Amino acid sequence: MTPTPVPFLDLVTIHRELEDELVEAFRQSLRSAAFIGGAQVEGFEREFAEYCGSTHCVGVANGTDAVRFALMAAGVKPGEAVVTVAHTFIATCEAISQAGAATEFVDIDPRTYCMDPQALEAYLAGCRRDSATGRPLGQRTGQPITAVVPVHLYGQVADMDAILAIAAKYDLIVVEDACQAHGAEYHCADGTWKRAGTFGKAAAFSFYPGKNLGACGEAGAVTTEDPEVARTIRMLREHGQAQKYYHDLEGYNGRLDAVQAAFLRIKLRRLPGWTTQRREAACRYNDLLGGLPDVTTPYEGERSRAVYHLYVIRHPERDALADHLKAQGVFTGLHYPQPVHLQKCYVEWGYKEGSLPVTERAAREILSLPMFPGLKAEQQALVAAGIASWQQRAELSGVQ
Repeated sequence: MTPTPVPFLDLVTIHRELEDELVEAFRQSLRSAAFIGGAQVEGFEREFAEYCGSTHCVGVANGTDAVRFALMAAGVKPGEAVVTVAHTFIATCEAISQAGAATEFVDIDPRTYCMDPQALEAYLAGCRRDSATGRPLGQRTGQPITAVVPVHLYGQVADMDAILAIAAKYDLIVVEDACQAHGAEYHCADGTWKRAGTFGKAAAFSFYPGKNLGACGEAGAVTTEDPEVARTIRMLREHGQAQKYYHDLEGYNGRLDAVQAAFLRIKLRRLPGWTTQRREAACRYNDLLGGLPDVTTPYEGERSRAVYHLYVIRHPERDALADHLKAQGVFTGLHYPQPVHLQKCYVEWGYKEGSLPVTERAAREILSLPMFPGLKAEQQALVAAGIASWQQRAELSGVQ
């Protein structure tokens, strides 16, 4: 008997469970014609800020707008440079470019896949300095570096104590890319636990449908403690106007749709429970996979409470393993198979194979296993059995 396939992501079940509430929210929007701004957007902004532990939240159209507007409002200007990582979705770099800045890369921590503070420090220490300001100049572009964007990848917060200390040393703005880290927590040196979105000058979130908190379409938000940053983002998303038809700056059409805000308010109430389910599923995977040779399970340090947007293992024969699992009815993902610095669209930046060795090795070995709220223990057992059967077959065929 062929086992029931294990999907990589199941978005149908949770929406079926919420269908009545979501339909009612849409019905109310139709009856009130409240499609742009208004109570639903303001309510979500208030509730998501409270959830994150932030003072301000500004809803925007998508996660890419969130990163771009956060950078612009935080003070990044055209002709400057921003340091980030290449092990991320391209939107991180698109947003930097669209803000008018250049991108400079540093390598990642081989365990967390987030920005390596030691690599950041070494990179900045090796930069020439602007003779007038003393600011570090990008090693690739020669442009003054004014900001750093750590990416809280796969649902785990980067080492923010170290990154913030380095940023302070070099007078850099910190903008968090928290698009995969809704509710992820980090134990700070002062003994407090803080959630993603509360460390930098601003932080960007995506509510793409597959995120831990996902809309039924596109949506995003920026959190910040700075009222001026929040005010600027509100203008940027609204064609640069603080008052209708009076434009203080040239902005964009980057508003959060009111219907999506209504959906997000419904889902936000479930997010803590969904996070618990993800963490429990991660623990089950750890138990099932921990003894398998050549399988590296995700690292979660004592100072981290990850939310497991993705459960990413490493294996030296990743592609063959993924093909084997697919044949077994287990569907997987790759996040991400080619680092941003080696993408064709950025070939003129001049990065080559070997520029970021930790990032490049990770890209060859990572494999995202099925992970979503409601993932059953029996489904995870099938995933583990598929990996174990590959190991056995590989040993018999002399691959290892």
